Amino acid sequence: MSLQTNNGTSSHSPLVCLQSLNKEYGNFTAVDHINLNIQKGEFLTFLGSSGSGKSTTLSMIAGFETPTSGEILLNEHSLIQIPSHKRGIGMVFQHYSLFPHMNVRDNIGFPLDIRKIPKAERDKKVDDILKLVQLETFADRRPSMLSGGQKQRVAIARALVYEPDILLMDEPLGALDKKLREDLQDELRLLHKRLGITIIYVTHDQDEAMRLSERIAIFKEGKIVGLGTGKDLYRKPPNAFVASFLGSSNFLKVKVSGPNSATFEGQTIQLDSEHDVPFNQQALLMIRPENLQVLSEDQATQSPIQTDENEAFGTVNESVFLGESLTCSITTADGSLVTSKSIATDLPEIEPGAKVRLRWKVQHSSVYSKWERSDIEKDAS
Repeated sequence: MSLQTNNGTSSHSPLVCLQSLNKEYGNFTAVDHINLNIQKGEFLTFLGSSGSGKSTTLSMIAGFETPTSGEILLNEHSLIQIPSHKRGIGMVFQHYSLFPHMNVRDNIGFPLDIRKIPKAERDKKVDDILKLVQLETFADRRPSMLSGGQKQRVAIARALVYEPDILLMDEPLGALDKKLREDLQDELRLLHKRLGITIIYVTHDQDEAMRLSERIAIFKEGKIVGLGTGKDLYRKPPNAFVASFLGSSNFLKVKVSGPNSATFEGQTIQLDSEHDVPFNQQALLMIRPENLQVLSEDQATQSPIQTDENEAFGTVNESVFLGESLTCSITTADGSLVTSKSIATDLPEIEPGAKVRLRWKVQHSSVYSKWERSDIEKDAS
């Protein structure tokens, strides 16, 4: 197997192009006319809750589902009429689907056998991939003699051994415990860097998506509602749903009064200029818990507010020590509930009932139209 490295995505034509891709089951729309370009060599994750359309989209790319309408292009050629086994696409599922009567070597070699690859070439490819996934010493064992992580390595090796154009992975680590999942996530990320293969990965786990991906496509009700790097989606979510779905967020009700200003609890606060909410409209101001600084009245007096900061007032409900961090639950003057998260060594524990000041930097907040609050509440219910 060729072990060429490809650490970047191509700036040329996309490897895969989804054009107005749509899938309906009776009156239910599972995938709603999505458009997406996937570059050669990138690691793209489909992230969303159950029923959001991510696995259905993956199944259409694989050829297991037929689109109701729309197009799937691979290297600018349509895949719609091409059966799944002729698409040059590898697939790894949550359940390993290994042959129990075959040893590891024969399970991995099976895709080469059905393609009638000559024995010498077949054996070399299997030996190469066994070494790549660190299973050489397990080559003669049957699946029943392997751990869950080892079985998933076999499944990944089997999908890679015939050198597909794309590797599709549908919740492949979902059945493993947390520590093993994290170990295999690291191995998979390194494997991707070594091979440069295009990987499209489906998960509902935010941390997994952030840990693995070069880009993340966030699905909701059959649509892609957020697309970008994990860092960009987290720091500047494109809408309130993405802000609430990816990580933890505080939402404050404000009234936009200008291009860079709003009112909150009777006082003017500064806004990041990157927003499109009309003036004099109610809106939601989003602040991540780690960007919300909590100061006692004495601390606030000793540390004057900076020109790039906003300030509000609140009362502490409780503070919880979590080892590396301290979280505080606080109610603002108008009754909004917010949470802060600070490095534990940076902040003394604040007693419940204490009056505090809340500060945040202008660039660490985002503002969204107020109506999107209903999306947040519906998703949480």
